[in-house]
Amino acid sequence: MKLSKQAVGTLLMTLQKCLIEETDITVLLENWDLEVRDDEVWVTNPPEFVAESQQAFEESQATDNA
Repeated sequence: MKLSKQAVGTLLMTLQKCLIEETDITVLLENWDLEVRDDEVWVTNPPEFVAESQQAFEESQATDNA
């Protein structure tokens, strides 16, 4: 059994989410719901996050540096 491409992508997304939010990855990994399809592991509830737009990021940086 192997990780599906979807599961690998989910792992990378989870890592990115943890880096952005500066949180522990183990909590998010523990919350994954997994299922096996065609001898591959799939994540049925990948994490979600919204990245700031460039403009919102620049505005928040300007506010922080003021």
